[in-house]
Amino acid sequence: MTSPLLTRHGAVEASGPDAGVAWHYGDPTAEQRALEGGRAVVDQSHLGIVTVSGPDRLSWLDSLTTQQVGSLTPGESTELMILSPQGRIEHVAGIVDDGETAWLISETAPALATFLDRMKFMLRVEVADVTESWAALGEAVASPAAEGEPVTWVDPWPNVSTGGTTYAADPSTSHPGSQRAWRLVLVPRDTLESEVDERLAAGWSLAGTWASEAERVAAYRPRAAAEVDETTLPHELDWLRTSVHLHKGCYRGQETVAKVHNVGRPPRRLTLLHLDGSAHVVPDAGAPVTQGEDEKVVGRVTSVARHHEYGPIALAVLKRSVDPSSVLTVPSDGGQLSANQELIVNADGFSADRPDKPGPTMRGLMMGKGCGADGGDVPA
Repeated sequence: MTSPLLTRHGAVEASGPDAGVAWHYGDPTAEQRALEGGRAVVDQSHLGIVTVSGPDRLSWLDSLTTQQVGSLTPGESTELMILSPQGRIEHVAGIVDDGETAWLISETAPALATFLDRMKFMLRVEVADVTESWAALGEAVASPAAEGEPVTWVDPWPNVSTGGTTYAADPSTSHPGSQRAWRLVLVPRDTLESEVDERLAAGWSLAGTWASEAERVAAYRPRAAAEVDETTLPHELDWLRTSVHLHKGCYRGQETVAKVHNVGRPPRRLTLLHLDGSAHVVPDAGAPVTQGEDEKVVGRVTSVARHHEYGPIALAVLKRSVDPSSVLTVPSDGGQLSANQELIVNADGFSADRPDKPGPTMRGLMMGKGCGADGGDVPA
């Protein structure tokens, strides 16, 4: 879908996973400052929206996903994943329930809706992909919807949710994401422009995804369309903070999640790269990250941003064994760029609350008495 807001003055369309909405409206630096100050709205109408209704919706979603949502209260937001039997990330969705319907915001909405529809069996649930009828607007606001306001999902990042954990390099320090407020307001798609105009009349401005992505990258916030590939484990991206409950009931992929957390280590780690900005160029997402004179490939760039304070920055997924102090290189149209690492996921591969010894549950998993929902092998 192409957003009607692309007809606004100065709009330049984004590319890649943000195609269909504006990258910026002519002044990305001013737009980012306005967004950071809570005075801008970002068109997020390219995101997909799936609804799940019916009296069994929350208990059913609880049984399928990584997050504990069975007791989700109206207006409460969280985040969930659907994993493969091997624990790889297949779908990620923000979820908020309005008391009658669970609203899931996802970048894989058609496939997510198809998967959920296949899993209904005899339960009292109805699944619908409503992306053609509903759209999201992004705001740098941390509060949920007030009474009478539209359904709103508030990003839980980077708080460690109940049942979650963190793989942060130093859990005792303040997380940079704590300075980023973000929520998605769901509106009927045919009212998208009027909703924006109301905000503009109140003194707000339009900002593009250049601004919102720069804020996301600086906050270490992973994104399904960027950081996830076919082999990604949640641990590698520090995504057990907000999307995984380690002590809930059985779900597909749970065995791998538990084994990696308790006795294993994720093979890769997410890191922030501070890029050399002297050449005024940036790499493309997907570019290889290399190390040493022989330019050994040790990872890939997943997201790139130009931040109004930090300059060119990127998220990259690297081999866990890469020395955190080593200077890396990334190719660009202007030649090789040097990149310094800022640790996000620690290099030792241990979570903040990794148990000293396997408990009874973990011993059962190690003996093959795993979760019946998995049905697959655990990666070596």
